[in-house]
Amino acid sequence: MDLGIAGKWALVCGSSKGLGLGCAQALVQEGVNVMMVARGAEQLQASASKLIASYADSTGASVLFCAQDITTEAGRAAVFAMRPDFDIVVTNAGGPPTGDFRDWDREDWIQAVDANMLTPIDLIKATVDGMAQRGFGRIVNITSSSVKAPIDVLGLSNGARSGLTGFVAGVARSGLAAQGVTINNLLPGVFDTDRIKTVLQGNAKKTGQTVEALADARRKTIPARRFGNIEEFGAICAFLCSVQAGYINGQNVLADGGAYPGTY
Repeated sequence: MDLGIAGKWALVCGSSKGLGLGCAQALVQEGVNVMMVARGAEQLQASASKLIASYADSTGASVLFCAQDITTEAGRAAVFAMRPDFDIVVTNAGGPPTGDFRDWDREDWIQAVDANMLTPIDLIKATVDGMAQRGFGRIVNITSSSVKAPIDVLGLSNGARSGLTGFVAGVARSGLAAQGVTINNLLPGVFDTDRIKTVLQGNAKKTGQTVEALADARRKTIPARRFGNIEEFGAICAFLCSVQAGYINGQNVLADGGAYPGTY
């Protein structure tokens, strides 16, 4: 299927590895020009170079990268100084630490909300009007399956990402869709990324079990009996950015292998 977005410009945050990289790769494969952003310069440059070598020639897509912390005002300013307008924005920031809510102070909450709620809102604010003027725009916020089924040790993430979800529910229905701009949230379950490895390692220390034993137990809770991979996650993101997805707006798209047990 031709997604109809070749030649568009996309900003993909947190794209040096993991889910963000999967999204950047899928978009480049569709001929989308991508600006990759992440904090780690070395990893970011390596990932960008790999995408250029693998896909740029065949698709004609351009791949730029900007080593910045997108959760800071200075980082966002540096990105928009390189390119002010984007047709597609994929917001993504590392999840806050796990733990017991009794141990978190005000600063922990401020950091979580700043990274996982206020940063996406700032990126939406900076780009949607230009999208609307051009008659096309796609914003995909990578959040978490914990928005639908909260996880006790991820209280910081539960709270901050739920705040973003509520904001998107309103702004996506504010008239932007009539101007060709959609805003959706993409909710990953358990994917084979550094994030799940960190969580499993933390649980292993607490329980005395091996990481592999915990991973096997976790896979058994997923109907697909496996963790997701970044390529399939990126493909879902690319579809949400397509012209065919123009009638999907204000939704929370869950990609978790069937793990969520609810009807709705």
